Amino acid sequence: MAVSPARLGVLVSGGGRSLENLVERGRDGRLPAEVALVVANRADAGALARAERLGVPSCVLRPRDHADEGAFGEAVFRRLEEAEVDLAVLAGYLVRLPMRDGWRGRVLNIHPALLPSFGGRGYYGHHVHEAVVRAGVKVTGCTVHFVDDEYDHGPILLQRTVPVAYEDTPDDVAARVFEAEKEALPEAIRLVVEGRAAIVDGRVRIDG
Repeated sequence: MAVSPARLGVLVSGGGRSLENLVERGRDGRLPAEVALVVANRADAGALARAERLGVPSCVLRPRDHADEGAFGEAVFRRLEEAEVDLAVLAGYLVRLPMRDGWRGRVLNIHPALLPSFGGRGYYGHHVHEAVVRAGVKVTGCTVHFVDDEYDHGPILLQRTVPVAYEDTPDDVAARVFEAEKEALPEAIRLVVEGRAAIVDGRVRIDG
């Protein structure tokens, strides 16, 4: 992409902790990007109040206000283009976003598990960490991937792992994974913005 600072569009459904992390890192120089727009799919998303406090423009685009999924996706990408967004980031966004030509390779998602495990429809938020504990796995983590037309699918850009102990609760795992997410998502954005990540034959090659 080689755009610096890049203009980010952050899509949210929840409280917006990852959003705030990106805003802060962009403003203090740790991330070569600035959050230009926040798009929520719910008017009651806590991230909207957070965006207002941070002085970041925001809007609400609800799927039910559009004729179908395709029309909803068109509306989202049109709003991102109006804000001159270079890279879109799904940060706790719980709606499937149909991809559009011109945006493939320019939309990232962060998932709170090591894909392809614990991903897909129904695996979001705390449900992921509950499933991890039930499965008894010894490591989990987070995954940043390029978005395609399937849930939690698309070329994997970056992963970070954290341990899971027998005594851990889903809350314990969630807290540990979020700390990993705070580093992983900015790092992934940096790789894309600096032009160091390329999708080759369905996989991501990282240069440098």
